[in-house]
Amino acid sequence: MFDIVRIGEKKIIGEIIEIHDELAFIQAYEETSGLGPGAIVESTGVPLSIELGPGLIGEIFDGIGRPLNTIMKKVGNNLEKGVDAVSLNRKKKWTFSPNVQISDIVSSGDVLGYVKETSSVIHKIMVPNGVSGTITEVKEGEFFVDETVIVLKDRSDNKIDIKIMHRWPVRVGRPFKEKLSPNTPMITGQRTIDTLFPIARGGVAAVPGPFGSGKTVVQHQLAKWVEADIVVYIGCGERGNEMTDVLNEFPSIVDPKTGKSLMERTVLIANTSDMPVAAREASIYTGITIAEYFRDMGYSVALMADSTSRWAEALREISGRLEEMPGEEGYPAYLGSRLSSFYERAGIVKIIGREDFSKIENRTGILTVIGAVSPPGGDISEPVSQATLRIVRVFWCLDSTLAYRRHFPALNWLASYSLYVDEFAYWYETNISSDWPILRNQMLELLVEEAKLEEIVKLVGVDALSGQDRIKLETAKSIREDFLHQNAFHKIDTFTSLKKQYFMMKLILEFYDNALLALKKGAEISKIISIGVRESISRFKYVRENAIDAVYNEVSRNIDHALSATFNEENQTYA
Repeated sequence: MFDIVRIGEKKIIGEIIEIHDELAFIQAYEETSGLGPGAIVESTGVPLSIELGPGLIGEIFDGIGRPLNTIMKKVGNNLEKGVDAVSLNRKKKWTFSPNVQISDIVSSGDVLGYVKETSSVIHKIMVPNGVSGTITEVKEGEFFVDETVIVLKDRSDNKIDIKIMHRWPVRVGRPFKEKLSPNTPMITGQRTIDTLFPIARGGVAAVPGPFGSGKTVVQHQLAKWVEADIVVYIGCGERGNEMTDVLNEFPSIVDPKTGKSLMERTVLIANTSDMPVAAREASIYTGITIAEYFRDMGYSVALMADSTSRWAEALREISGRLEEMPGEEGYPAYLGSRLSSFYERAGIVKIIGREDFSKIENRTGILTVIGAVSPPGGDISEPVSQATLRIVRVFWCLDSTLAYRRHFPALNWLASYSLYVDEFAYWYETNISSDWPILRNQMLELLVEEAKLEEIVKLVGVDALSGQDRIKLETAKSIREDFLHQNAFHKIDTFTSLKKQYFMMKLILEFYDNALLALKKGAEISKIISIGVRESISRFKYVRENAIDAVYNEVSRNIDHALSATFNEENQTYA
């Protein structure tokens, strides 16, 4: 079961997915036209595996781990059947610097040496899983990925050659010592996410939304700004033009952390909707195996899967061919368990192995998974969305209505949620401000109140509302348009630090509190909502990070003075 085979004269790649007695059922990863009775099938004897080693970063792979750039050089722009291409470049040499000495005793996961893969990534060469022994030979210098750099002798005096690269079956999770509970937020620089619906480092999130609601743009922003060392982006069953945009855009994006191309810490998996479904089903396993590999080096890895709905459709198609009993809407009954096994590979883990051989280490690695879901018509009651919601702890619900209004990110603040909020309260209080949770809750309450008041306004008009309710509406509008709306293409507004997010919340809610006070003291509502300082509040998001302290203090003083003037004028008039 699950062995890879080669079919026919063109050596089409396939996988054994079912066996009955002497009859094997094979799912081909490529187009099967031209095959007929008598075609020879050869088994490779190994499951679908990916080569792990230097050369992964900056590469673009298909769903089964073949580098598309290499394939294009072989066959041109049109992908042909049976093309064989190894994942890692065999003609490029890497400089290996050992971390061990002869007679050192090593075991699975121990770091043997380093390869500088890019300016951003130091690639750690580790002892493969299930291997241990005493080092008898250490090499240093430039090597191909398939050359031996370390030689071990195990307890039976057998010689074991360790190369720079090794292979790993993609459907098997890589081992670790212990999984830890996520307890710190992953900073994305996106205000709606960081403030209202945060995700944990090592957590899982789902981004469901209909066509055109901005799922891909959200994932692009996260890939660029998320607090992670390595980004793995899986285009699973997406339209060819969307995948083309990703492949063209990512190399041109400047990494804000290094000032160089974002591709210097990114791996792309491209499997478009016109590629065979079996390769699509395999693509998310290929991606998460690569992500786990870098996690085991001690890096923080963020994986974006766009979209798991297309993966589930491939699973449904394969299940139908196997004549399995269908579940809801034709999806297989094991849809939920397959989704769970994918998302469960995320987390903060204690890594197997040592890097500093002079002491016992408890190294940790982080893998955060963010999966897009594309429910037909945006109906999240369908099986894939519901199965995903039972697993993830963060739900970013995209709204096409907001997207058509050019509101980015188009997260519906009334439908989205994060179950990490209470766990992060202490972190925000300690690292940002003690009143962060209070301000966040107050903002959400105002947004909920606005939704209720909008129903009344539709019936009787805004003039029928009390002054207090008018102020609530104006403050909620400021929250929506000034805080939640974020311009991904503006060089300053595209990323907002937590400190700046805090100051923005403070200014909006200072206006709200002082406006209620002014109203209570007799000021006219028309003068309150028309004060000029509100423009300064809305423009605060365009203030550079190095100037936010001074500008915040100035705007805060102006809010107090402007609203004090409204009721002072009224008192003078009455006198």
